Amino acid sequence: MSDTITDRCEAKGLRMTGQRRTIASVLEESDDHPDVEELYARASARDPKISIATVYRTVKLFEEAGILEKLEFGDGRARYEDAERDHHDHLIDMNSGEVIEFVDPEIEALQEKIAQKLGYKLIGHRLELYGVPLNPAKRSDG
Repeated sequence: MSDTITDRCEAKGLRMTGQRRTIASVLEESDDHPDVEELYARASARDPKISIATVYRTVKLFEEAGILEKLEFGDGRARYEDAERDHHDHLIDMNSGEVIEFVDPEIEALQEKIAQKLGYKLIGHRLELYGVPLNPAKRSDG
């Protein structure tokens, strides 16, 4: 990622209020895939004047500007991540809701091969795997 979410917002001409800066900062520091409720909890801990409506509007604005990517993993919650993060795929734990990021060169190569076989040049993809732990007791470390 070449710069911060705030930098990209400013470069796109978005007006960055103090509350938007707080929300952008929370997003930049997130190493998970927060939904609006989680973002609100984190942002309002820093600035109690931030409303959930402000978080919803800001997330929508950032998404429309191509700064955030909206992810939907079938649990009814829209989650968000920085649209300029390095490519990765997701494994969703259907018991806990945990989202595990991974990159696998074999999967990447296979997707390219399939696209070529079908007469296409692959320009992007999104892979989401859904599963449950084989041994839940061994998954306690995250």
